[in-house]
Amino acid sequence: MKIRIGVGYTRGPTDGAGFGAVLDSLTRLHFDSLWLSEVLTGAVPDPLAALAFAAGRHPRLKLGTTMLLPGHHPLRLAKQLATIDALSGGRLLVTFVPGLARSPEREAVGVPLADRGSVIDEMMPLLRRLWSGETVTYRGAGPSAAVAIDQVTLSPLPVQQPLELWLGGMASAALDRCGRLGDGWLPSLCTPAEVAAGREVIDRVAERSGRRIDPEHFGVSLGYSFDPLDDAVAASIGARSRGNPVTDVVAVGERGLRDLVHRFVDVGFSKFVARPLTPPADWPGELERLAGAVGDLQT
Repeated sequence: MKIRIGVGYTRGPTDGAGFGAVLDSLTRLHFDSLWLSEVLTGAVPDPLAALAFAAGRHPRLKLGTTMLLPGHHPLRLAKQLATIDALSGGRLLVTFVPGLARSPEREAVGVPLADRGSVIDEMMPLLRRLWSGETVTYRGAGPSAAVAIDQVTLSPLPVQQPLELWLGGMASAALDRCGRLGDGWLPSLCTPAEVAAGREVIDRVAERSGRRIDPEHFGVSLGYSFDPLDDAVAASIGARSRGNPVTDVVAVGERGLRDLVHRFVDVGFSKFVARPLTPPADWPGELERLAGAVGDLQT
């Protein structure tokens, strides 16, 4: 089992020099990947623009995004993702999420919460058709009724064939969707026991669907803090942790981070996106400390 540790980039420098210094540190410290989440109303860079910048600056760093599928036109999204994968030589990693439920992000996504799951169900197979080189004609239905594609052959195509699509989420519908459609699973705010149980569900659904998900394609987006959590952060995490103790779903302190990664590895999870719960004032310094805590775990 190959353990790989990437870094989730939260709020930080968005100028070329400052963001470039973060990329330089990630590469020098041998992190596997950079991850950017798509939060339309947040003070974070657009993931696809920032990953394109990263792709040109460093030729080996993998480029990960946890991004929305609801709210994007599938043809435009297919072309954007394929272009980044082609220009980077096949380094793109994609995890689709339905998007945040809170305002103002809820309104910015533009798709009602109740419809987001069905949009993902409909759009993932369409993206795969476009990336295969097939000439596609498609008419959407339901929440995707406005989508119309007529005799389109996408170019460029992704270098990765197939370009794998991972999914997040802990709800029953999310687990079922991952088993039916996903190539991997990257949940967050979960315990090792919860992800072990979720993986069993995903594997059963995949088998019923005539599919198999690679055992190496199970990971965790893992929030951490080297310092004690302040009350506001702890309360926010507690409200979303399904009754679990906060320190079972996020890591506090260097030893806490290392121990929690080991607990996930023990239940068969090998890919991690380490996300600082509080945006660091000094990103290169934060990455030095993170590498000292878990960098040697990569195999």
